Amino acid sequence: MRRADLARYGAAALAGGLLALSFPPRTLWWLAVPAFVVLWLMLNGAGARRAAGLGFVFGAAFFLPHLWWIQHFLGREYGPAPWLVLSALMALFISAVCALMPLVARLPAAPVWAALLFVLQETARGLIPFNGFPWGRVAFGQVDGPFARLAMVGGAPLVTFAVVLTGFGLAAWLPRWRAAWAAVPLAAALALGPLIAVDAQNGSRTVAVVQGNAPDIGLGLLTARNTLRDNHLRKTAELDAAIRSGAVPKPDLVVWPESSTSTRDRDPVLDRAVDDLGVPVLVGAVRDNQNAVIAWQPGTGAGQSYAKQELVPFAEHIPLRPLARLVTPFADQPDLEAGSEPGVLNVAGTSVGVGICYEVAYDYVLRESTAQGAQLLVVPTNNAWYGPGEMTYQQLSMARLRAIEHGRSIVVAAISGVSAVVRPDGSVVRSTGMFTEDLLVGTVPLRSELTIATRWGGVLHTAFTAAAFGACAFALWSRRRTSVVRAEQRRSE
Repeated sequence: MRRADLARYGAAALAGGLLALSFPPRTLWWLAVPAFVVLWLMLNGAGARRAAGLGFVFGAAFFLPHLWWIQHFLGREYGPAPWLVLSALMALFISAVCALMPLVARLPAAPVWAALLFVLQETARGLIPFNGFPWGRVAFGQVDGPFARLAMVGGAPLVTFAVVLTGFGLAAWLPRWRAAWAAVPLAAALALGPLIAVDAQNGSRTVAVVQGNAPDIGLGLLTARNTLRDNHLRKTAELDAAIRSGAVPKPDLVVWPESSTSTRDRDPVLDRAVDDLGVPVLVGAVRDNQNAVIAWQPGTGAGQSYAKQELVPFAEHIPLRPLARLVTPFADQPDLEAGSEPGVLNVAGTSVGVGICYEVAYDYVLRESTAQGAQLLVVPTNNAWYGPGEMTYQQLSMARLRAIEHGRSIVVAAISGVSAVVRPDGSVVRSTGMFTEDLLVGTVPLRSELTIATRWGGVLHTAFTAAAFGACAFALWSRRRTSVVRAEQRRSE
């Protein structure tokens, strides 16, 4: 390989590393823009094959550090194979769209079409294979920057598009007067700032989160379910004592994290704990072979429930079981049953939208809940499997983006942290540490007005997808037409 080629691939790797550094827990959101400036410059003049290679290097350099937390989960038992395979698979999606970028580079406003292609690969990653893996979308790293404000108009797809277009546009247009167009997405995001509403339209609710904690034992949690249950029952009793002593205000609603207990509809121990509190509790539980959130009411017990719709592949549902045994300890366990209805629970006089853990990465889950009347959003999660790494901060950033997208407060309840109370503008009011017991009590505004993203985000996402395919089709047609015209000219000569 020539020295120039090595330099180009090295720069693509650097760009991928910059993108990884732009994500939480760091607040270096702005690094995403130079990452895409460098990627565009490296793709400039490359053919489809070289562009695919550069895209793969960029993607691998991003996903390998971004998904390092998988090593804590599976590394001791299975080595680096699960982490490496998943990172490489995700990088292949970026490789595929980079192979198409030389095609659209011939079109007017080429950075626009190239940015749409990048959004297209994020869309594809969230669908295939096995319901996809939408982790690592560019938008999820932007929650501390101005681009995140665009989520209220077009959700995560628009935020990703704006960031990538800014980087590609700066690289393509900087030597020309058209460079001003690259600033349009950022200017639009800044203009939206005053329009982000955080006021209470339907009063407020005081919500308590019980973080019972879990031992940092990775796969050992498979046999620690009783420990998790006991921890959360004990911490709930502490909350009751704190309320009775006046140390904390009596909440309107209490939230337990995802899978903090196994239960049936009749659970005398849980009944007593909730009756003592005198406050409804959203209990994250494994029940009837579903990962569910159950509204446990004082005096009456289990009520409405929501079952997780997007199950984690190779953990909650197992595709390709014979091969799965090579990469997951769950291969011989039965699949959980996925839910099919949006998560909207009427509890504590409030319509509460629910998305469980992994679901916060999917656009439709909380969009549907909000569109059906949710005034407050709750995300119970269990990140204890993944240790004290970056995974929980990455997930919290997704929840914060959803708060902006739908104009709703979000309560994140995590077994081992980070739990958080998030306002509709994405700001964190209160949060906990990791691998510690804690109680979190906060008051949040309730809202009912629907954002543009909640109403039309799905339509815009579909339009982005159609535009990306349309740009490729037009570029192919234009190239073929040019070839035909040139052939006719040669014959006429």
